[in-house]
Amino acid sequence: MIFKEFGNKNMPTIVFLHGGGLSFWSFKEELSALKNSYRIVTPIIDGHGEDYNNTFISISNSAKHVINYIQESCNGHVFCICGLSLGAQILVEVLSLKHNISEYAVIESALVYPIKLSLNLMVAMNSLAYGLIKKKWFAKLQAKTLNVPQELFETYYKESSKMTKETLINITKSNGSYPMPNSICNTTASTLILVGERELSIMKKSAKLLNETIDNSILNIIPKAKHGEISLAYPKQYLDLLNKLFNSKK
Repeated sequence: MIFKEFGNKNMPTIVFLHGGGLSFWSFKEELSALKNSYRIVTPIIDGHGEDYNNTFISISNSAKHVINYIQESCNGHVFCICGLSLGAQILVEVLSLKHNISEYAVIESALVYPIKLSLNLMVAMNSLAYGLIKKKWFAKLQAKTLNVPQELFETYYKESSKMTKETLINITKSNGSYPMPNSICNTTASTLILVGERELSIMKKSAKLLNETIDNSILNIIPKAKHGEISLAYPKQYLDLLNKLFNSKK
């Protein structure tokens, strides 16, 4: 896992965990808006982008990388951790393992109900489709599914075409089999849970479960939004939600 840093090292730290198939650049607008007021850390999850040579193992393995970094480079505590999709699942795992690691947390589109019946089919389909990832037409379909902004497509295509088959399969398995840890209820982070109104019912069910389990949490269902679309397609609205969260204790 590669950890990129931006902004002012003397200011509070915000960590952004990107979604599967993406990289740190998916938070481009958020980084630009926040870097003058915060220290921004953007991990590149194993198997993605510049870190494509390191195979993605699991959500728990990635969470341990994040925890180790925060312990070694941030004195064990940060101002906020934000996660999208796969990154949100990693965030849930981080919060369940280290209850006071962050003052705030933003969990966007996290699946915490294992999809046992369809998981094997998804793994088989992704395995068969792997040979298409270097095809631009296929990348355009995937980018549309992931709601990658048009201006970021070339970056997405260049980086996603490097992902190994093992990483793709491991991501599919981890994402579809991740259950919410019971210990997440012990987190001290003030938590904002985001899900799009147009997401699958299991995603909204996951968001509701997280909201019911985390005492100090708020659930916000974003009207007309699809999976992962909030931070990717509506960064201004996302930033407004962050600022509202940060001011909630004042």
